Order: sequence, then structure tokens, then C-alpha cells
Amino acid sequence: MTTFRTVSIDGLDIFYREAGSRENPTILLLHGFPTSSHMFRDLISALADQFHLVAPDYPGYGNSSMPLVNEFDYTFDHLAEIVDKFITAIDLKKYSLYVAGASSDCAKWKCL
Repeated sequence: MTTFRTVSIDGLDIFYREAGSRENPTILLLHGFPTSSHMFRDLISALADQFHLVAPDYPGYGNSSMPLVNEFDYTFDHLAEIVDKFITAIDLKKYSLYVAGASSDCAKWKCL
């Protein structure tokens, strides 16, 4: 069963979908642009019995806060910082990344 949650990161509400037991291996699902975690709804349902799945919406996408462009720096580097803080906030220690499209630019900082 998928749960829908929100965590506050730098004053922004970051929405995310979560399913599966935290005892299972974790997969962090990072959506592409211009989509949201909704793109993973079927994948989450299919894998939740074997994995712990977490799929956040970036700021400005899906159900997360949507600050105006003059209030938020919509760069890949800044989005990567938000993802890093999100990972810390929800206490993910070990996980695999599943990235779609341009979200690889947000994820590359974790791989380098």
C-alpha cells in the first residue's frame, strides 16, 4: 500500500510516495521533467512487496510546494541539495537510485 507524506525542507513542503517495508532494500525514485512521482505509481505497486520505495516530488512539481521563480533557484544543483536534505530528513541510510531523464543531473552528485 502506498502512503502519501510531506516533509518540510528549507521551508518547502516536499511531497513523497512511500511503499514497502523499510526492512527491504530501498529504491529512491527520482522523476523526470516535467513530471512528478505520479509517473512511478504502477512501478511502486508492482515492487512494494520486495522493496522499500520512496518517490519525492521536486519543488515546483506534483504535490510539493511551488515557489515563484524569483523565490527559488530552480537549478539542478539546488534541486540536488533539496534531494540530499530530503534523504537526511526521512532517514535513508542505504538505497539504490532510479532516475528518469533529466533527474540524472540531480542525482549525479551522489554518484561522483
